[in-house]
Amino acid sequence: MSQELKTKAHLIYINGEWSGADLDELEVVNPANGQVIGCVPNAGEVEAHEAIEAAHQAFQTWSQTTAYERAGYLKKFHALILEHQEELAQIMTKEMGKPINESRGEVASAASFLEWYAEEGKRVYGETIPTHTQNKRLQVWKKPVGVVAAITPWNFPAAMLTRKMGPALAAGCTIVIKPSGDSPLTAIKMVELSEQAGFPKGVINLVTGSSSKIGKAIMENDKVRKVTFTGSTEVGKMLIQQSAHQVKRLSLELGGHAPVIILNDANIDAAVEGVVASAFRNAGQTCVCANRIYVQSGVHEEFVDKFTKAVNLLKVGNGAEETVTVGPLINQASVQKVRHHVEDALAKGATLLTGGVSLENDGGNFYAPTVLSDVTASMVVMHEETFGPVAPIQKVETIEEAIALANDTPYGLAAYVFTESVSQGTRLIEQLQYGIVGWNDGVPSATQAPFGGMKESGFGREGGHEGIESYLESQYVSMGIN
Repeated sequence: MSQELKTKAHLIYINGEWSGADLDELEVVNPANGQVIGCVPNAGEVEAHEAIEAAHQAFQTWSQTTAYERAGYLKKFHALILEHQEELAQIMTKEMGKPINESRGEVASAASFLEWYAEEGKRVYGETIPTHTQNKRLQVWKKPVGVVAAITPWNFPAAMLTRKMGPALAAGCTIVIKPSGDSPLTAIKMVELSEQAGFPKGVINLVTGSSSKIGKAIMENDKVRKVTFTGSTEVGKMLIQQSAHQVKRLSLELGGHAPVIILNDANIDAAVEGVVASAFRNAGQTCVCANRIYVQSGVHEEFVDKFTKAVNLLKVGNGAEETVTVGPLINQASVQKVRHHVEDALAKGATLLTGGVSLENDGGNFYAPTVLSDVTASMVVMHEETFGPVAPIQKVETIEEAIALANDTPYGLAAYVFTESVSQGTRLIEQLQYGIVGWNDGVPSATQAPFGGMKESGFGREGGHEGIESYLESQYVSMGIN
């Protein structure tokens, strides 16, 4: 336990108090070496209900504060995160394996959501509607939804948290946070910083522990008016069913299976750079990773050759090392899934160009960055989200073929297009059924832009001016006057 992270954050946070020392503990493990780096309370329904009640009571006053007051708290929080950027990055890398430079970038991104919504909260505008009669005045008022429950994923433990906290708090909502059990320490440290920023008691609450028990409390408690969730489509569907009993408002950012389409006129060097950045970021463990690559025949050979050489330059290892570009997978189950996808493809005729093996490295969950060619639609890797460092490439002849293959999935989160033709790119993107498209851009996400999917990749948008809307209710007022 000498590696254990020593912060007061190994507790839960309810109504402005750190507690949970009397609860059973859950270990947090570094996926790069299997070492236990800390423990968190194994909270359940009782603690979740306490957190919800605290948030409900705090909402009565927090919702009445001005947008300028709320912005002040968010800006203090933003400054504290940047002040502790290196500490947060180190915690993140230890608990979920992300290369340290990626972790630093994520912390900066996390802070940016707080800054953005500190300002966006001041621009929540109602409406005055032209009336149909002289003795009425018609208006639309905007009001905060109420208590929000935020369920965040392990792969972006800081940015996914503030992408939910920022708009919720700016809108006047209070929040209960349930971080992933695989990477709770980053979230807990973030809440510790929010306490330093001076948020009133009960406005921000955090519980760690049993997902099923805490989730049950969230979905059954009628004081929770909105749930925002980032995670698997399977869990998202379950939340939809559970929300029906109380008609809870939901925002869901679910699974993806992002296609990349590279046309004959593409800048191949730019395409290689963009696809490497997308496919191998966070060891392929992002919901918008390039999962399947469709390359038009005229540039197929050139792309495959240059792409494979670029992948071979990636360095696998413990994310704490400054020069590492691909860290570990989160656990052994993830390694097994990646191995299954690769073995299935090879058994069905794919060609292995590089990688294709798990790596023994200090007991960590490593898998070599892998490139597969001669891939076909019959292979599992072309239909299921791998969530690992695997890039399967399929040759296509026409744009129409590429579009049909790209859309042949229940998912619709992100897609990527590489072409220098404005006409071809425009027509192609118009037909893609995806909420996010990177055109000659492998990393399209931005704080000021909406993020979300179509079809089974969820609904609702986070980021941009759209991100605050789902935390607001529109109240129509028809006022009679003499």
